[in-house]
Amino acid sequence: MNISFFIAKRISFNSQKTFSSFIIKLATLATAISVAIMIVAISFFSGFQQTISDKIFSFWGHIRVQQDIEQKVNIAEDYPIDKNDTVENLLKRHPNINSVEAYATKSGILKYKRSIESILLKGVDSSFNFNRMANFLKLGNWMHFKDSGYSKDICLSEYTASQLNLITGDSLLVYFFREDGSKSARRLTVTGIFKTGIDEYDKNFALCDINLIRRLNNWNDNQIGGYELFLNDYTKIDSTNKLIYEEMPQSWYSKTIREVYPNIFDWLSLQGQIKNILIAILVIVAAVNLITCLIILLLERVKMTGILKAMGTKDWDIQKIFLFNTLFIAVIGIIFGTFLGLAFCWLQEKTGFIKLNEEAYFVSKASVKIIWKQIVLIDIITFFSCLATLLFPTLLIKKINPVKAIQYK
Repeated sequence: MNISFFIAKRISFNSQKTFSSFIIKLATLATAISVAIMIVAISFFSGFQQTISDKIFSFWGHIRVQQDIEQKVNIAEDYPIDKNDTVENLLKRHPNINSVEAYATKSGILKYKRSIESILLKGVDSSFNFNRMANFLKLGNWMHFKDSGYSKDICLSEYTASQLNLITGDSLLVYFFREDGSKSARRLTVTGIFKTGIDEYDKNFALCDINLIRRLNNWNDNQIGGYELFLNDYTKIDSTNKLIYEEMPQSWYSKTIREVYPNIFDWLSLQGQIKNILIAILVIVAAVNLITCLIILLLERVKMTGILKAMGTKDWDIQKIFLFNTLFIAVIGIIFGTFLGLAFCWLQEKTGFIKLNEEAYFVSKASVKIIWKQIVLIDIITFFSCLATLLFPTLLIKKINPVKAIQYK
């Protein structure tokens, strides 16, 4: 057996209550806590980012395709455009595009008894996939579409419903204003109440039948406001948008939802930077913790070092004793910390005991998404960061005088 490994093992796993064993246990615990916090932080952020992204994309898609889109503000009525088979076929052929859905918007004033509320109606048809919004529905059902004419159903956000003090099944008046100053009204029935948790949506939008908007705007059955594209892999949103933008016919434009609502994604990006800073700090803390532990062990074992030197043991063999000690700490700490972090994430996923202010964070509880590549990467970076910094303190062994060291008390 390697003599350095044998001595290191006796020091690290000594059953007697010595100062060295206490320092090793304390350092192992500190390393485990650092690794656990890193895993929890990155899993919580990944879950948070995934949840927010799903909310944003489920309502408006990943990419918006229109004509003259660059001249429009984000929250405004759409200009009428004709459905274009060439554009639709071009979009559907792209391997990363899962679905292409038509929509249109129309501003209106909701009135229920004495309460009024302004809204932007988003009109969709029967091809709209409500399944991806199932988690948003709080009361009632999504609207039903008719084979002819238009549906008189409307779905409101929980915020709008509370402002008007109504529930599902209630009927309300919706007033629409034209450019010439005239107005018209329609009586619609609230069939469903949803809540996305994102103020940009909940305070501004309601869902209705696209044929209602066509009727109000005097559009024909072939006119729409634009297309929403839903992707298979949202991480490729920028490359996909660039590709289809270049292939679009003249006067057609595409825009990612990040460009439409940059404030939300800028906020998410800021959270990502904070996450990276936190992980970097914790890696440094883990490395400094092991360096401190190694120096304490060196000082506590000065006499042993002097005896080994007097017996002719090489400096490198003595250095390996302390390196093995700290590697025991790093490996055990990383394994225990990984288990602790994953257990904490599992507990949050099952119970949701960590609650958040939904008005500030768009979610009511902390979401968890465990990405195994990230977990393994954290463990590897922590291990090699510690290994790279451990060599320098052991160089102090070369400066120890064996005669003075043996006399050291």
